[in-house]
Amino acid sequence: MAEPGTTIVLADDHQVVRQGLKALLEAEPDFRVVGEAGDGLQAIKRVELLSPRILVLDLMMPGLNGLDVTPKIKKCSPNTQVVILSMYSNEAYVLEALGSGASAYVLKDSSSDDLVHAVREAAAGRRYLSPPLSDRAIEVYQQKAKATTIDRYETLTSREKEVLHLAAEGHTSAEIAGRLGISARTAETHRSNLMHKLDLHTQAELIRFALRRGIVSIDD
Repeated sequence: MAEPGTTIVLADDHQVVRQGLKALLEAEPDFRVVGEAGDGLQAIKRVELLSPRILVLDLMMPGLNGLDVTPKIKKCSPNTQVVILSMYSNEAYVLEALGSGASAYVLKDSSSDDLVHAVREAAAGRRYLSPPLSDRAIEVYQQKAKATTIDRYETLTSREKEVLHLAAEGHTSAEIAGRLGISARTAETHRSNLMHKLDLHTQAELIRFALRRGIVSIDD
C-alpha cells in the first residue's frame, strides 16, 4: 500500500538548495520528497519514472530551463502540477510560466510558508503566485500579450529547443548527441535548422540570443 501524502520531486542545479528545500517540505507531515534532479532533462526523467503530484522546478537550470521543461512535464505526466521557483519577478517570465502549464510561481526571496502554501494550492488544482505578483496584473499582461507576434523561438521543435539550450551552454554536437541519445550528425542537423529559423550565423549570436531569451543565464 502506497504511503499517503503529497509526493514531490525537486529540480534545482544546486545540491545545497535541494537539501534545504527537502528539509523544509518534509517538515510538513503530509509532504514526501520522492526524487531529485540537477538539470532539466533529469527532471523530466524523474517525473516520468515517479509521477509525483508536484514538481518544484527552478526556472534557470542546465540542460533545459523551467519554461521548456514544464510543457514536457504536462505532456508526459498530466497529473503532476509544476511549481516554478524563480528569482525573477518580471511579469513576462510569470506569464510564460503559466502559459506553459505551471500551476504556481514562487519567488526565491519568499518565505518558507509561501512555498508550502504554493505546493498545497497546486496540489489542490489551484493557481498560486507569490506576493507581490497578482492574478489581476498577470491577466492584464496576458491580454496584451495575445496581440503580440509569436517570436521565432516558438517556431522551433522541442528537440531544436533542447539542442539550442545545450549549444548555448557551449556543448559540441558530439556532446549534445550523447546527452540526448541521438547521432552527432542528427544533432548537427538540428543545430543547423534552428540557426536558420532564428536567423543566427555564429556561436556568439546563438549565445546572445539565448541570454536575451532567458534560455540560459550568465551564471549557468
